Amino acid sequence: MPINFRQSTESRQAEIIATMVRLSAERSPADITTTDIAKAMKVTQGALFRHFATKEAIRLAVVEWIEVQLMSELMAARESAPDALTALKAMFMAHVGFAKAHPGAPRLIFGELQQPAASPVKQRVQQIMQRYRQTLSQTLNAAIQTNQVRADVDCPSASALFLGAIQGLVIQSILSGSTEQMEQQAVGVLKLYLAALGVES
Repeated sequence: MPINFRQSTESRQAEIIATMVRLSAERSPADITTTDIAKAMKVTQGALFRHFATKEAIRLAVVEWIEVQLMSELMAARESAPDALTALKAMFMAHVGFAKAHPGAPRLIFGELQQPAASPVKQRVQQIMQRYRQTLSQTLNAAIQTNQVRADVDCPSASALFLGAIQGLVIQSILSGSTEQMEQQAVGVLKLYLAALGVES
């Protein structure tokens, strides 16, 4: 039986991406080298570079993986909700759930955004965040149109606050060294966020 080299390459790339995400939960993503990834996978650096030409290519692939996984979960949460307000709540908890399941992912995203120089990876992260904010703004606007939140809510500002609240929960989990309480804390934070939008508890 002939070997499916494409499947083998895709499988190895997925393993490299998963390793980078896992290592990012344990240390600063900026400090992770290809040597670290290869050591964690018990392969040589040469084996890594057979699947990704450069470290930046690995980082870009990781960011693209995060985009696919996170946005698919957010869209599924939004589309399964009966109304805009419920969708907003579901998206918040879906993002928190994703961050809990993959704690290295938000650290990677925040780490790329903090890089002083522009790069294809940073630009891709910025595009993802822009897409995310647009999705939130659309959902918030729908909630305004159906009188579920205050009519004077500024959607871009409310979108930024939504993301900032989740970032705060992530930072708290990093400082505590555990994501176990994240979802429980998220319920209270979400309640405060919704109160700011004029939603009665």
